[in-house]
Amino acid sequence: MASRFLLGIDTGGTYTDAVLFSPEDGVKARAKALTTRHDLSEGIRGAVGNVLAETGTDPSAIRLASLSTTLATNALVEGQGGRVCLVMVGFGPEDLERDGLRQALGTDPVVFLPGGHNVHGHETILDTGPLADRLDGLADTVTAFAVAGYFAVRNPEHELRVRDLIRERTHLPVTCSHELSSKLGGPRRALTTLLNARLVSMIDRLIGSSEDFLKACGIDAPLMVVRGDGALISAAEARLRPIETILSGPAASLVGARFLTGLDDAVISDIGGTTTDVAILDEGRPRLDENGAVVGGYRTMVQAVAMRTYGLGGDSELHVNTRGLEGALTLGPRRVLPLSLVAKLHGSPVRETLERQIKATHAGRHDGRFVVRSGLPQRFASGLSPADQALYDRIPDAPVALNDLLGSSMQKASLDRIVARGLVHIAAVTPSDAMHLLGRQGQWDAEAARLGLELACRTRDGSGKPIADSAIELAHRIEARMTRQSSEVILAAALGEDGIENIDPTKSVSIDRALKRTPGVVRFSVSMDRPLIGLGASAHVYYPAIAAMLGAESVIPADAGVANAIGAVAGEVSQTVTVTVTSPEEGIFILSGGGSTERMTGEDRTFELARARAREAAIRLAVTSGAEDPVLRLVEDIDAPEIEGRRKLVEARFTATASGRPKIT
Repeated sequence: MASRFLLGIDTGGTYTDAVLFSPEDGVKARAKALTTRHDLSEGIRGAVGNVLAETGTDPSAIRLASLSTTLATNALVEGQGGRVCLVMVGFGPEDLERDGLRQALGTDPVVFLPGGHNVHGHETILDTGPLADRLDGLADTVTAFAVAGYFAVRNPEHELRVRDLIRERTHLPVTCSHELSSKLGGPRRALTTLLNARLVSMIDRLIGSSEDFLKACGIDAPLMVVRGDGALISAAEARLRPIETILSGPAASLVGARFLTGLDDAVISDIGGTTTDVAILDEGRPRLDENGAVVGGYRTMVQAVAMRTYGLGGDSELHVNTRGLEGALTLGPRRVLPLSLVAKLHGSPVRETLERQIKATHAGRHDGRFVVRSGLPQRFASGLSPADQALYDRIPDAPVALNDLLGSSMQKASLDRIVARGLVHIAAVTPSDAMHLLGRQGQWDAEAARLGLELACRTRDGSGKPIADSAIELAHRIEARMTRQSSEVILAAALGEDGIENIDPTKSVSIDRALKRTPGVVRFSVSMDRPLIGLGASAHVYYPAIAAMLGAESVIPADAGVANAIGAVAGEVSQTVTVTVTSPEEGIFILSGGGSTERMTGEDRTFELARARAREAAIRLAVTSGAEDPVLRLVEDIDAPEIEGRRKLVEARFTATASGRPKIT
């Protein structure tokens, strides 16, 4: 049999990773390219091109490609996405005040229609007239529609009628709430539908450009996308339900960690350039957030891994408390470009500027700090104030020293606003620079890192003394600070998973004594009940010391730096369908979910049909999503208490999950 390979791709904040994976032999090759935030497909092309060039693999030998991405998460966090019309069937304006729906809607249009259903699926007459009257005008001002009907999970008929009307008149994408969740809670389901519609065009462009690139390379294989719970879905399904790809990257890292280590129980901590993501692995499966994933401050109905994310990474900004007597250091939460990276990308002018600042008689206020454009197209700068626009126009594509750019505190405020818009990046000393100086990392410019750390040493604490006597000493202090802050965030995540929310590791005296191993008559200690798996390109640099501080076994797989990309191809396709049975009156049963709503008699007969419908729908969805020979699991939850000696059915839920490996061409 000819060699078969799978291609895994992950787009992170700093790097886009690609791995070439063999079902028989595991990882055959790995490659990285810097993530191009203004166009993620460019980073994908770079990473995939590198892995193919490195191995000389015939593209026709690749039988499956799988993508994990932070695009959806970042877009929602940053408030980006297309303009959407929300159609509320059976709801009123007061429902916009629930679950953050009005805030998420912003200035986008909303149309309220009479209609909807009750808890048993009985309808209120639908009137589509108010929508029909506005469709011609809306078609030219929005990119998609979101339709949410009252109790649509019990009867989706009105959502489907509205969807068909919109498609016929506008030919624009339409998302219906019953397609995304079977849970009750209309306003939150409407919120999830709205956010999904916002992402449709964005994810469609990413997947389209990825498919075009794969085809151009001669890779004729299905493209899968990692869902927020770690399962895989086909690219076609991801286009329809892009909201399900939120937390895709962190979910892929969990799947990759499980594959690489074989561990069933572990704390997994993934350090990137911007963030540290912490999650728990129990009995071989990631813990899921039962209440729905929170992204951009909104709690959705999307099932995703219970991931806690902290603004701490290898590219975190270094802060010095110049008022304290010892010049305490802190890291993050903002990401900046490491000086070592900027110098590698832009060459000797960065080093020459740092050398000139070191030789200067008087220290500059912003020594060792630069600003550079991020590469976003000019249209993203629309809406800047005159002052902000004037400053932005002075920033070239090459790095410029802040000392040469800023002349007042007002300009500093303008710069902060431009940075927040993602138009420019600040470059400064980071933990990555410290690791380059200490010889723990070497992919970028170590000399620029040394120069930046020497400049940073000149910063004086509250007593007037320099914060460090040498660049090496400061690098060790930064390393120690990274170890301590990482330990604190991992502890905070673990305590939260144990339901202990009232202990803040950053403020607890007891935890401080435990982490410092402070001697005393009362000796405090802290430890983990399972290994700590460290992931990320710099995991081997940081996690041995972090695990030691936490009293945990350190596990850092050989391919920790590309665990997300491995998770993208190591996961399974999984689809879940829930069929619900209620009883509005004795002897009458309403079956909903997995198809049309039906009114039936006979509990046993209704339950058996519910089981069959859930099984068949789950299998059908799994196969549609790309699964081969899916395995089925059925869970029943029947709420039927005895009231005054008689059994009363409140609700029965039959949940079928079909899982299987993706079909390989």
